[in-house]
Amino acid sequence: MTTPHAELLACPRCDKALEETGAAFHCKGCKVEFPLLAGVPWLFAEPSASMSEWRQRLDFLLAKLDQDRRRIKDSLASKELLSLTRRRLETLAAAIKDHSRRLAALLEPLNTGQSRASYEMYLALRTRLPPDQGLMTYYPNMHRDWSWGGEENDAALRLLNPGLAQGGEGQRILVLGSGAGRLAYDVHEKYRPELTVALDFNPLFQLALARIAAGEALEFYEFPLAPRSAGDQAVLRTLAAPASARPGFVAVLADASRPPFRDSSFDTVVTPWLVDILPEDFRGVCARINRLLGRRGRWLNIGSLAFAQAGPELQYTREECAVLMQAAGFAAPVFEEARIPYMCSPASRHARSETVVVWQAEKKKQAKRPSPHEALPEWLIQGTEPVPQLPAFRVQATTTRIHAALMGLVDGRRSVKDMAKVLVAQRAMSEADAEPAIREFLTKMYHDSRRAQRL
Repeated sequence: MTTPHAELLACPRCDKALEETGAAFHCKGCKVEFPLLAGVPWLFAEPSASMSEWRQRLDFLLAKLDQDRRRIKDSLASKELLSLTRRRLETLAAAIKDHSRRLAALLEPLNTGQSRASYEMYLALRTRLPPDQGLMTYYPNMHRDWSWGGEENDAALRLLNPGLAQGGEGQRILVLGSGAGRLAYDVHEKYRPELTVALDFNPLFQLALARIAAGEALEFYEFPLAPRSAGDQAVLRTLAAPASARPGFVAVLADASRPPFRDSSFDTVVTPWLVDILPEDFRGVCARINRLLGRRGRWLNIGSLAFAQAGPELQYTREECAVLMQAAGFAAPVFEEARIPYMCSPASRHARSETVVVWQAEKKKQAKRPSPHEALPEWLIQGTEPVPQLPAFRVQATTTRIHAALMGLVDGRRSVKDMAKVLVAQRAMSEADAEPAIREFLTKMYHDSRRAQRL
């Protein structure tokens, strides 16, 4: 695998050109080194802090896997287990232990060196990683891309073919949010561009992709959600590409909301299952992608287009997306919708299909440069402005007070009925409401505690 053309790279902090210095890329303006992690460029806005955070997530993951294994070992102490159950648990415990070892080996580059970046620097750049994205958040995608067979990947490639076929050899393609990387690999092999860049922010995906695209076979466990049989609960799979990637295939570790490239670097930008999960308004996404494209460049998208994580005003329909794309300098997009298989493991009874929205939009004019994406607001960064009374904060404050009052009544002696009498005496609740409310609250707490034990 090669490193990207240095002339395409830009500092994710200041947008100035980067210089290649052998083992790293350097920004003269910011005086920051962006290292190579096992040969993969690490181009986060604050490279040391992001390295430290991913390292912490790796430590947490390994600790959780060890906890899971110990919990299974504790279950094996029971003398009432069926022989089949005992065999299943022993197999699962061994697989988790081996799985942890394999993950630690692949992600060993995260442990090189010691990060001295301050948390304050990370905040100042407003570039914190999404708290809900862990190393294993989309882990099954690795097995889907490199071991389950080609049905799902081929379906996606067919839908993107009309736009990709217009480019041909010599073009430069960016797959933004490439995930486990099979789509980027297939695009590079089928359409033979000069350069294909697969950008994702997950080190697990990118370190695996770099080795798989170089022709190496990796072995990792799949833990199906609904195993078809006892032998499917932990399946050691071989992850491999059909062949080594052609020259010009590149993996980059970076944030899709701060892509580290100069303006007009690419002929085609592909966004697979990405635009509706980015933590910014789709308007900013449109402008950012426009700036990455050269004259008459193409933006190709495939995904479910479900802006479920955004506020209601940002949950755009397909028609609204078309208007916003045109406002950002694109021609009217050409849409297609199709239903394709999605995450259908051969070892699991759990599978589904997805209706995806595919579009092709040609760049007509240069969009205004968007402001850098900011993951955190000013009042949280500086600490001098009033903390706003956000609706979620108000709800949480009320909920916390109620929960604190209820938990304060749990002393190991009072029953549910005793607690209800206290609340009625305090005129906190009516006699009719107190007992059902307490029982509902404690039921949730009980189930949460049970769920935490299973995690």
